[in-house]
Amino acid sequence: MELKRTKLHIPRNLEDLSSRAKTGVSLHSHTEHSKESLAFLPYYGSKIPLVSYLWKKETAKYHEKEGKEINFSTAFWNPPLDAHSVYDGEKKQINEAGLDAIVSLTDHDTIDGSLKVVQLPDNSNAPISLEWTVPYDFGFFHVGVHNLPRENAVELTKTLLDLTFVKENWINEKRDEMFSMLNDLPGVLLILNHPLWDIEMVGKESHELLLNDFLKAHGRWIHALEINGFRSWSENKAVIELSEAVDMPIATGGDRHGCKPNTVINLTNASTFEEFVNEVRIDKRSEVALMPEYEQPLNSRRFQSIGEILQSYPDFLKARRRWFDRMYFDVNDGQGLVPISSNGWGLGEPKWVRRAVWTLRFLGGSRIRPLFRVLRKAVDSVPRDIETSRIVDRDEGKVSPSIFSNTT
Repeated sequence: MELKRTKLHIPRNLEDLSSRAKTGVSLHSHTEHSKESLAFLPYYGSKIPLVSYLWKKETAKYHEKEGKEINFSTAFWNPPLDAHSVYDGEKKQINEAGLDAIVSLTDHDTIDGSLKVVQLPDNSNAPISLEWTVPYDFGFFHVGVHNLPRENAVELTKTLLDLTFVKENWINEKRDEMFSMLNDLPGVLLILNHPLWDIEMVGKESHELLLNDFLKAHGRWIHALEINGFRSWSENKAVIELSEAVDMPIATGGDRHGCKPNTVINLTNASTFEEFVNEVRIDKRSEVALMPEYEQPLNSRRFQSIGEILQSYPDFLKARRRWFDRMYFDVNDGQGLVPISSNGWGLGEPKWVRRAVWTLRFLGGSRIRPLFRVLRKAVDSVPRDIETSRIVDRDEGKVSPSIFSNTT
């Protein structure tokens, strides 16, 4: 696979990368400040072995008692780690590879995590960033907005969220206004995160049509497409192909929500984030590395992350120690969104939930990892050398031809 805009490394171990670059850049991490939607629960709860049986049984029981379905549309959870722990973990991994580290935290629709980090003198040059939710037609996209100006980062974030949460602003003219405003800031980097992920759960074909329309309308403002540490190799390879077709570089995003550092990073000889931004925005080039952990079966890593999210942490503040202290529901009792630990779970989760959590933790354990390796599709096995990796064939699930329409 010959790449025009991107140089891709696939090291087999955490080798010294200092001969290839000066700096490693970690993009797209989530901290306790992220509000992660639980709207996906009905979709995935019915698909995981054993969990699906418990899920269907309990949701049917709830419907019989309450006369309605459980409302997950406003429910959310917070990742377990605070901003400093995530930042330090990312920095440590990059330093161990022989590189200087730049870490950009991107919580969902908030810069609170970034603001916490830059309060420490040693981290004062860290970028202030967020993962911005951009509603579009019947769906939405996530855009990594990196390195907002310090002097008005809070004001800019409020402006962006006026588009996210005010339905009257969900029009192309308003989106262009926001993108243009950000693009006029030379130090800001805009990355379209996990572009091929059917995050709306509307089906692959419908999502690709939506993405095609989005890129036609707003692609000129996007500086890079993301290959994501928690998406499959076949999907990321298709993103690389898409980026080549639209003459746009790729960037990395680990998208961590648990305790393990990102499995993908950018490599650069830049000393500052602003210099790195210029490489991507102006020179339209990037250099990325898939860390050795990315080679592990994706489903195994996903369940491992879920296990970390569902773990109890005795050293945390009391209000955040248990996973059900970090998960919020509105049960229509007039209290609004509150931790589910306050709804009769004070002494622990119900027995059926305990069984489901045990199952999820077991699936994320090292003992079952070989099974995930056996079950992994051949197209999702990470190649040893990018030079030997051919472009995704159409019959292997390549993105539809419409996605390659002119985006300028």
